Amino acid sequence: MKSFKLKSVLVVLFLSIAFVSCSSDDDKEEPVTPIQTKTAFVTEIKGPATGKVNDELSYEVTFVVDNACGEFSKISETTIGTVKGLQIEAKYPSEVCTQQVPDPKKTVYKFKAATKGTFEIKFKKSEKEFLTQKVVIE
Repeated sequence: MKSFKLKSVLVVLFLSIAFVSCSSDDDKEEPVTPIQTKTAFVTEIKGPATGKVNDELSYEVTFVVDNACGEFSKISETTIGTVKGLQIEAKYPSEVCTQQVPDPKKTVYKFKAATKGTFEIKFKKSEKEFLTQKVVIE
């Protein structure tokens, strides 16, 4: 009799674990929209021309996206020939954008120098040139 009870308990336990561990087909995930990333060219850099060592300076960077659905993604490093600089990367949803006329977008770039000197902040203006902002750190 004890053996029958033990087997019954084990069968019930096994079936309940199997029932609970089954995944539910009702859980439907939202489809993930793939995002494309492209370089956005900078049209203007606004910010201070001077600063102090270890002070964080903020520069407002204006850039143009391909269509109105484009948004700021990140700032990354780039090279044109042998000259190093920065570029804006914009993200675009892969679905069709119904808003075709883009407005210029803006983001803030933070710059902090650990030493005195004259520095150039360069953002990609086109495939062949940078837009440069000079800053003197005292």
